[in-house]
Parts: sequence; structure tokens; C-alpha cells
Amino acid sequence: MWDVAEELKAMLVFAEHRYYGKSLPFGVNSFKDSRHLNFLTSEQALADFAELIQHLKTTIPGAENQPVIAIGGSYGGMLAAWFRMKFPHLVVGALAASAPIWQFEDLVPCGTFMEIVTTDFRKSGPNCSECIRRSWDAINRLARTGPGLHWLSEVLHLCTPLTNSQDVQHLKDWIAETWINLAMVDYPYESNFLQPLPAWPIKVVCQYFKNPNVSDAQLLQNIFQALNVYYNYSGQARCLNISETATRSLGSLGWSYQACTEMVMPFCTNGIDDMFEPSSWDLQEFSDGCFRQWGVRPRPFWITALYGGKNISSHTNIIFSNGDLDPWSGGGVTKDITDTLVAVTIPDGAHHLDLRANNAFDPKTVLLARSLEVKYMKQWIRDFYASLRGKH
Repeated sequence: MWDVAEELKAMLVFAEHRYYGKSLPFGVNSFKDSRHLNFLTSEQALADFAELIQHLKTTIPGAENQPVIAIGGSYGGMLAAWFRMKFPHLVVGALAASAPIWQFEDLVPCGTFMEIVTTDFRKSGPNCSECIRRSWDAINRLARTGPGLHWLSEVLHLCTPLTNSQDVQHLKDWIAETWINLAMVDYPYESNFLQPLPAWPIKVVCQYFKNPNVSDAQLLQNIFQALNVYYNYSGQARCLNISETATRSLGSLGWSYQACTEMVMPFCTNGIDDMFEPSSWDLQEFSDGCFRQWGVRPRPFWITALYGGKNISSHTNIIFSNGDLDPWSGGGVTKDITDTLVAVTIPDGAHHLDLRANNAFDPKTVLLARSLEVKYMKQWIRDFYASLRGKH
């Protein structure tokens, strides 16, 4: 983004989403209850961006007759695409990087996401995903023995010892989320998007998963070494905290509420096509969990009603880019829909790699993707100025 902005002589504006960071509409009470959270929706966020663009155009000298392009990655990419759909008079186009706009209802199979995670691990070491697949039963067997919980807590260097079966489930969920996060940030160079990590972190993790036929105890020691790559690459962690999987600044509280209202994304596993314990998508169970936490029930069909689901061919000028290592690509647009709703696929690319700053270790695939994205943007800008001249 930074490099492209310079090339296009553009101003980069980062708009903070309401309820994230410092943009708290009710200050310390913003997350107090569902009444205060009522205004945390994608529609309200898009309206904020519309207001902001109009404000900038009227207050920044020279900005009034200039084109605007929406750019975002992940949820921000979804917003960029949706913004172009809803406010085509305010932005000439959108780059929606790693934007899973189809991860809703049954638009894509609920198992695809975890299958991509598994493929990343399988490609990074011959027995890697198989070792992880076997680890869940190993944890269950060890947890059932008398001293097992204490042993697991010690071997995994957990900050808080495991005391019951609920803790064990929490541990397994936390480990699974760690593998998912590694798939998202499997970048070709050192990075610290979710945690400080080495280059190609899954390859580093898979060094500890070479033989699936080891004892349960050995497998769990290997799991600890692998987790340590993610949680202790900097060497600063004294113990592993199973309540945290990412750095604290990503606003997981706001996202948790959004996932319980609009952003209802079905995920499931079967333990055969993926390396996780089998788990079906149960909307009722999900809804009950949301009600316990937030006092709200999800609206699973609202996003497709609002933004069109797969029926979006009437829109124009949106680039959907996806890295094939990124599990979110499973819910993304990976084939051209029309000649102006285009898909850019990035082999060896993880989560919105194309939006990150240029790096000497970038694979050629992402350099190609970026040049293609810029080509489309330049066309949008030319079209904008041509229509402006036509009006005068």
C-alpha cells in the first residue's frame, strides 16, 4: 500500500472502525451491554467511511475532484468490497485482499477453511499434519490418567494448570487456533502481525513433527516445541497462556460481538480431510453461546441479504486477491465474475501478503499480483478523469 500510494501520488487514509482502538462511541461503556453495542455493525462502519470521505473532500485543499479507492485486507477487505457495492459514487473501485465475502450460510462448504490449513501443514513436512491429527487423542488419553492433567500442564509450560475436562477442551481449542493462525501468517520473511515469527513459520513448526508413530508423551513434548515457535520466538515467554493467541491490539472483543450478530461464519471439521478433531457446525449451539456471552442471537442470513451473496455481477471495479496458503481464501472470490470483478490468486501467498510492504523475500507471485492490482487501479483513475472531463 505504501509503495503503491507513492507511485500513484495518493494520500493514504486509515479509517478506524467504530468500537475498535480509540473509536469508542460510549467510551468505557461501549462494551457494557447489547444496548451500547447496537451500533457495531458493518453497515454503520460503511456509513462512517462515507461520512469521512465527504469530510476529507471538503476540508483538504485539492481533494474535491480526486478519485478514491477503497483498500482493505481480511474483514477490512470485505468492507472495501461492500463499500464499492453500496457507495459506488464515492469510490471508483476497491481492492479486497483476503476478503472471505462468501464464508456465510452454505455459499461455500463449512470444511474448506480447515482443509486449507491442513494442506499448508502437509506441504511443509511429510508427516506434519498427521502428527497434529494424532495429537488430539494423545491429549485425551493423557488427560484421562490420574496425574495426566498435571503432567500436561508441566510439559506444555502452561501459565495456569489444567484442572478439569473443560480446561482440556479449552487447551485443544487454543492449540487448534494456533495452527490456524500459523496458516494465516505463513509469510516468506520474519513478521510480527499476530506474534513475532520466523520466516515460513509452518516449515519451522513441522521440524518437530517428523514421526507420527512416537509415544503420546513424546508427541506432546514435540507439540510444546512447535507451540514455542509461535508463542516464544522472541524467547521472552516464561509460560504459555492458553487465553491468548494473538497480540492484544487486534480488537478481538469487538469481533466476537460481530461474529455473534452479523458475521456468522460456519466452520466444521471431520478429522479425515483435515487434521482436527471432528466438529460439526451447530447454529443452535453457536447461538446459545452468543446469548450467554452477549445477550444477543445471530442473524445468519442477514449478510447475504444485505450484500448479495454470490449474486454480485451487477457491481464493477473490485479486485479480489487471495493467497493460496490463506485458509480464508476458501470463502473468497477466486475466479473472475466479470471483466471488472476480477480475482487475483497468489500462489505461496498467505493472508493479504499483497498489502504488506515490499520485502526482498517476496515471492515473484506477489510482485506479479501487485503489478496487476496497480494496473487496474490506474485504469479506474483514468476512467474517473475522463468522465470528469466529459462533464465540463
